[in-house]
Amino acid sequence: MQVGTQRGLAGVRYAIDRAASRFTVRATATGLLSPFGHSPTIAIRDYDGAVQFIPGTYEKAFVQVTVKPETMEPVDEMKREDREKMTQLMRHEMLEVERFPSVVYESKSVQVQKLGDNLLQVNVSGELTLHGTTQRHSFDARVMELGTMLRISGTFALRQSDYGIKPVSFAAGTLRLKDELKFTFDIVARHVE
Repeated sequence: MQVGTQRGLAGVRYAIDRAASRFTVRATATGLLSPFGHSPTIAIRDYDGAVQFIPGTYEKAFVQVTVKPETMEPVDEMKREDREKMTQLMRHEMLEVERFPSVVYESKSVQVQKLGDNLLQVNVSGELTLHGTTQRHSFDARVMELGTMLRISGTFALRQSDYGIKPVSFAAGTLRLKDELKFTFDIVARHVE
């Protein structure tokens, strides 16, 4: 079913439990040295958000997530100086966190399909504001309803160039990161009064 969404409408609200959740992005190395290069996994550490809907019908569903990109960091095994260099490049040259301190996603519509008693397949369509640019962005997720808790998981991809971000390169351009990034999320959201 297709349902419109707006923040502030009646329904049950769930807040993201960051401590119980996992949200990462994977960049893929390319270029002449890519077989020897590193395709880093970046942890998204500081984010919050909410999910809201009317129980049973899932009408008036709404999803909102805000990410603080200055806390993103590589989680792979690598030398300390490589980790520090990658973190600095990512935060200051790619994401320009001083100019763009937050990334915001707000849904405009949510399609819900029941797969079982407690399992839903959802398609969320909305607007992602990243690096000062707002683009329409959709993603699919599976949602398990577990009493007063939701478990939401899925993956999506986006191109950095769509948001005015220049992928970084290393070793005089012989090793660089591909434009497309792949995000994976396993989010726990808990009911709030």
